[in-house]
Amino acid sequence: MPQTEAAKEDPIVIGTSSHVTSLDPAGVYDNGSWAVFSNIYQGLLTFEPGSPVPKPDAAESCAFTSSTLTAYRCRVRGGLTFSNGHPLTAKAVKRSFDRVLRIRDPLGPAPLFANLDSVEARGPLVTFHLAAADATWPSKIATGAGSIVDPAEFPANRLRSENSASGSGPYVLSSYKKRETLTLEPNAAYDGAVTTKGVAVEVRYFETPQDVEAAWNARTVDIAYAGLPAATLAGIDPGDTDVRLSAGNSAEAHYLVLNMKTPRRPMGKAVVRRAVAALIDRGQLAGEVFRHTVTPLYSLVPQGVAGHSTAFFDLYPEADPAHAAGRLRSAGITTPVRIRLGHQNGTAAVEARALKSQLEKGGLFRVELMEERDFTTYQKRSLRGDFDIHLFQWVPDFPDADTFVQPLVGTGNVLDNGYTSAEVDHIVRDTQRFTDRGKAVKQFRAIQDIIAKDVPLIPVWHRQRQVVTRSAVLGGHRLAEDAVWRLWELRRL
Repeated sequence: MPQTEAAKEDPIVIGTSSHVTSLDPAGVYDNGSWAVFSNIYQGLLTFEPGSPVPKPDAAESCAFTSSTLTAYRCRVRGGLTFSNGHPLTAKAVKRSFDRVLRIRDPLGPAPLFANLDSVEARGPLVTFHLAAADATWPSKIATGAGSIVDPAEFPANRLRSENSASGSGPYVLSSYKKRETLTLEPNAAYDGAVTTKGVAVEVRYFETPQDVEAAWNARTVDIAYAGLPAATLAGIDPGDTDVRLSAGNSAEAHYLVLNMKTPRRPMGKAVVRRAVAALIDRGQLAGEVFRHTVTPLYSLVPQGVAGHSTAFFDLYPEADPAHAAGRLRSAGITTPVRIRLGHQNGTAAVEARALKSQLEKGGLFRVELMEERDFTTYQKRSLRGDFDIHLFQWVPDFPDADTFVQPLVGTGNVLDNGYTSAEVDHIVRDTQRFTDRGKAVKQFRAIQDIIAKDVPLIPVWHRQRQVVTRSAVLGGHRLAEDAVWRLWELRRL
């Protein structure tokens, strides 16, 4: 008999603790939001799985217009529309980039566009004029920061707070209830790089990994993304035919960010920061807190990314209170040094308690733990300087070492922790001259040596993104591969 509307297949349900913090691309720079952006908005370019080179999406073509790598031009596809029927034009593209730079929200992605001087729109052509050569520019505009929004919906000078949005991506946002649920339907009018028509998807948001685990055990979600506790992931039986565990190539990195804004605070002194670096026991965190689902990290750029080094391993002993005490004593620092350690709830709280124990060994530090449940509030408090140290997780925007360097330690970085270095900025600009990214490896390692000496942050661990799906759901591995959340690849058997 013919299929009726009532018999339509139920949406595939994803459970996650990685929240959307805003639907406005000018105001957020976090994984939970950008995962959704890659589905409801288009960029001029996008990434295919496993490819480091972005391909056209809303653009027909893009290229640098000169060998100086300071002007980049794209031709926008003809006939594109937002899901509300409004036309997507080169002027809409220009407006989208202009508002990111004009608003410059402290939680937004403007630091990613630090090299952008201006955007020009003429007919179907969009030209980006850069202050200096930047071979990574195509990758930067392929991220969530390059999401194209409707000028009729998004004000030029302020963020939009509505729980709705019209985009031109492979999906249409049909409903959104903040911190609870988000539903997506395939966009029949989509025209771009994605050739696969997706199925309906519902995302359910939970507060902690334990909440995601409860939903998974109750079988109310089909996919668990960025949410299950480490012990649960470590305990998955490879022989369980009902469960698929997928690990991506993307290296999520975890750092301790040190507040250098106020010289009078403890982390304003380099010797104190170096003492902290000598007290961290990464092996204990990886084994006891994360059950070996993460790998110790000793550099700004994670292992597996060209440009990786072992700068912190080379410069500091591991978990050595005697070494740290000697540094503090020689500088005349009175111990215990009182510090405030900021963290979120869930697994981060367990990690914070372990770090407190490590830092307090030998009576060198007295650590006050400061927990913040809401992610946006946590970000604002860290930018305000409420913490001396805070836990920070970074998901790469694109497959290049630049994404771990310029946004984190370049001038105007997203951490806003008081660190600037003219030497680092100079070397970053040098790395961006090379279209052959392998030629920039030496420079990236030099940057990491400087960071290990200056210690504005301390690398702690990294891991591959892991996604768990029921065996009846196909395509879950596509959510683990990189920064693009490819919901259109999901299917039921």
